[in-house]
Amino acid sequence: MNTNNQYALLFSGTEWYNQLSPTELQKIIDQSKIWFETLAASGKAKRGQALLREGAVISGKNPRVICDGPFPESKEAIGGFMVLEVGTLDEAVAIAKTNPALPHGTTIEVRPLSDECPLNARAKQLGLECGEHMAEAVA
Repeated sequence: MNTNNQYALLFSGTEWYNQLSPTELQKIIDQSKIWFETLAASGKAKRGQALLREGAVISGKNPRVICDGPFPESKEAIGGFMVLEVGTLDEAVAIAKTNPALPHGTTIEVRPLSDECPLNARAKQLGLECGEHMAEAVA
């Protein structure tokens, strides 16, 4: 359930920026800075963070590292995220569509944020108790 009208923009793509000239890259950086600062000044952009291209994917009943990197079978990886606080999913999508990096190969996934993870919601339906920080551990 989304009670805060917050949406995560998950930025992914290849390292397209390595193919740009310094002038082209500076132009995208300047446009992106203006894009974010405009959203922040209007109170819509709450925070953001870049992600490094390293990491691991953990999966399975007997937890194991299945991939040395953030992407299992693709050259694309989530490179960062930003949190918007807007009225609707449609508004978040409209904002994402204005990102200056889209024409260069960036993909943006827009996801509503929730105050409760699905595991907690199911536990409540069954009358079970979940720990306060379960959302972070299992979402």
